[in-house]
Parts: sequence; structure tokens; C-alpha cells
Amino acid sequence: MGLSSVLRRRTLAVGAMVVAGALGLSACGGDGGDTTASSGGASSNASAAGSGVKVVNPGKLTVCTNLPYEPFQFKQGDKTVGFDVDIMDLAAKKLGLTQEIVDIDFAVIKSGAAMATGKCDAAAAGMTITPERKANIDFSDPYFDATQALLAKKGSGVASLEDIKSKNLRLGAQASTTGLDYVKKQGLNPKEFADSPKELLGLQSGQVDVIVQDLPVVLTWLKKPEIADKFEMVASLDTGEQYGVGLKKGADPVLLKTINESIATAKSDGTYDEIFMKWFGKKPGELG
Repeated sequence: MGLSSVLRRRTLAVGAMVVAGALGLSACGGDGGDTTASSGGASSNASAAGSGVKVVNPGKLTVCTNLPYEPFQFKQGDKTVGFDVDIMDLAAKKLGLTQEIVDIDFAVIKSGAAMATGKCDAAAAGMTITPERKANIDFSDPYFDATQALLAKKGSGVASLEDIKSKNLRLGAQASTTGLDYVKKQGLNPKEFADSPKELLGLQSGQVDVIVQDLPVVLTWLKKPEIADKFEMVASLDTGEQYGVGLKKGADPVLLKTINESIATAKSDGTYDEIFMKWFGKKPGELG
């Protein structure tokens, strides 16, 4: 066999290998790929369709929260629903993704560790924007104006934090929350509960006499006859809080921009008011 024939055959063989490799890569990157969410940050190089945003899990906008925190996020059967869930669905849709929710301890969220370690792309957990939290987390524009409320047994005679002090009553609060921080700054030393259901149980079981919690959560509790028959909201505390979506420090600017744009669009086109009415039964500004 001549040298020229050998070279021609080698060239054809190399060309065939290149074409086969290209076809193989094309198949791996097609729309039919596996989009099942994985744990941790193993898929951190996956991009949201057409947006260039890097996401933790392929095809998903993974959102950390702390369940239950009704009406912001809670289980309804096997599905997680709520105000925050609907707000984040808007951003997910804009990115061409499906929202996936991860239930995790609130302290891990507010510290920024949940996003920094790749547990999620963002956090929507009824989380107030504070200077302390902004040191560890980037926040979206505010999406909810919040305040605190006091819940006590009917006929307690409590109408303020000063009454709790003067009557030497036992106050309860949820750990790692701005409600806890607020009452501590007012000179009170409340008993801390790990989450809002445990806090409510603490009141029901007599471990504490009064609890402080976000106003919408208290109003949701009072829709339940077993709560409303024995307890009442005795005060609203105007703390001037606002909720924001939390992101990793130094967040992807496209992801942050998309979340902010989805919130702004919802407020301008009436979608926000519809979501608000759905979960609170009132228009924005009418709670309390």
C-alpha cells in the first residue's frame, strides 16, 4: 500500500471520529436531558434556559424556605404553597424554569450559608431585610411590607409590651427572627421557640402568656376556630419591616435583576394585588 493511500485512510478515520464526537455532544445537550433536581451544588454549572443565569439544579430555580410559615409558605397536601411561593413562581417563569423548594433551618438561610454552599439559588422565607443580614446576603427589592403583632389569651388585659413588663408576664418569640430582636431591644427577654408552630404551641400549652409574631401569620392563625375561640391579637407593633428575597453575597446580577423585574411587573400589572388578595383576603395596605 502506498504512503498516499495510508494518509487518505487515516484522514477519513479521524474525520469520522470528529463527526461522531460532535453528534454525541449534541445528544447530551438536547432538551430531552435529565432535569431532576440533585442535592447540594453538584449541578452549579447548569444555566437557566436562554438567560445565562447559573442555577444549582438543571431546569430548576431552587428556593430555600423554612416550613411552615403560613400564609407565606406551607404544605397543602404534598404541595408547598403560599404568598412567597407565588412571588417566586413569577421569577422562575421569567427564567424559563420550574421552582423547586427546599425546607431548611431559618438560621442557615439568614446567615447566607444556604446560598453560599449551593443548597439553593435564592431564599424566600418571609425574611425581613436588615443591615445585619445584608452583611451576609444580597437582597432583592422589597416585596412585602411587614409588621409584628402580639397574640394572647382572651381577657389577658394585655395591650402593649409595657403591659407585659408591668404584669410580669411570660413572652414567647420565634428564634432568629426580627420579632425576637425587636422585643429584646424593648428590654424584654422572651422564651425562644425553634419555629412558629412550636411558638404557638407554647402559648396554647401555657408555657408563655403572650407571643410576638409577624402580623400576617397571627391573622392566619386566628382564622382557625380552635385558636380564635381562646386567643386574640392584643396589639400591632409598627416595626417598619420589609421582606426581600435573599441571594448569595455577590449574587448573579442577571438573577437579581430578573427577580426585581418580576416583582416590579407584578406590582404594575395587577398580578401582585391578585396574589395578595388570594393569601390575605385584603388588598395591600389593608392588613391590621
